[in-house]
Formats: sequence, C-alpha cells, structure tokens
Amino acid sequence: MGYRSKRRREKVTYNYTCSLTNEEFVLTEKAENPKELLSVKAYYEMNPEMDDRPAVVKKKLGLPTLEEKH
Repeated sequence: MGYRSKRRREKVTYNYTCSLTNEEFVLTEKAENPKELLSVKAYYEMNPEMDDRPAVVKKKLGLPTLEEKH
C-alpha cells in the first residue's frame, strides 16, 4: 500500500502599510522599497488625471463620476 505524501507549498506573504493613508495590504512578493508603496486610493488621490476606473467602481466607492461632474 503506497503512501503518497502531498506537500503543499506554503504561500509567503508580506504585510505593508501605505505611507499616506495608513491602509494595510498584503503582497506575495517582497517589496524593494516598502516605504514607497502606496495604496490604490492614495495613488488616485495624488494622480486624479490617471483615474480610469469605470463609473460603477467609482459610484461604489462614493466618488464623483464623470456624469456627476457636469
């Protein structure tokens, strides 16, 4: 009776905190410069012209959409 051991690969995770919003997030890779990491929210606050998220997502987050700006 053959005994087979299945080895599960454990996922290594790294916890980081956004330097602007203090939001915590988890990455599966180690960051080279953890002090430079920003959350998505902080990135879009700093770069509103780059915010290409769909209106549905913005509405869900309570942000003004393109239609509401007019």
